[in-house]
Amino acid sequence: MVKTLLWTDKLQIRNCNNTNDIRVIWLGSSDFNETWELQKSLSQKISNSEAPETVLLLEHNNVYTLGRRGKDEDILLPVSELNSMGIEVHKIDRGGEVTYHGPGQLVGYPILDVRKLGGPLRLVCGLQNTMVSSLSDYGIEAICENKPTGVWVQDLKIGAIGLRVSKGFSTHGFALNVSPDLRFFDHIVPCGMPGIQVTSMKEFSVKVSVFDFAKTVSRYLAENLGRNLYWSNKEDLI
Repeated sequence: MVKTLLWTDKLQIRNCNNTNDIRVIWLGSSDFNETWELQKSLSQKISNSEAPETVLLLEHNNVYTLGRRGKDEDILLPVSELNSMGIEVHKIDRGGEVTYHGPGQLVGYPILDVRKLGGPLRLVCGLQNTMVSSLSDYGIEAICENKPTGVWVQDLKIGAIGLRVSKGFSTHGFALNVSPDLRFFDHIVPCGMPGIQVTSMKEFSVKVSVFDFAKTVSRYLAENLGRNLYWSNKEDLI
């Protein structure tokens, strides 16, 4: 039976005592480059059995990332102009095209052995279903079937997925719009899909902090991955 987390006013922290357990760490507001390096370091340690499988939950500074299929022309302003606006631009090794990360958006990086889950597709489906179920708890009816990869509310995209799987281990992950400034999406062609429109939980009059929503996501993630999840301190990464 999969164990999900019980929540009180305080975060419950415990240590891993089972190789089937996945630890969850809340990083809060995190620099993109630092978090990218952390993912690569953790992936190496996990593959060498030096660290438990880990899901990082966080918010980023304003940044556009281009995946392996991303096109420079899908960023609609010169990089120098974006930098002057405080927006970073990074070409990275995940799948997919261009997307935005920033304050008010929950980002999750599952660094997992996908072979234990049944393969990369099983992870993608688990992440999509996790976002759909989490949104349902707040009265938002989202879907992922018969749509491009991600999570949608009717024809509006609210959640995105972009993964990298190397030697059986995943990095990068998902992003869900809780309450970001959606105007940042105006400067890109989101997911390389012209005409796509995005939305957020805030647009549906839902008021919740990114951290509180992360707690809901962690509960459904345990169910959808069929694994036990436990919360750990950020200091355990050192």
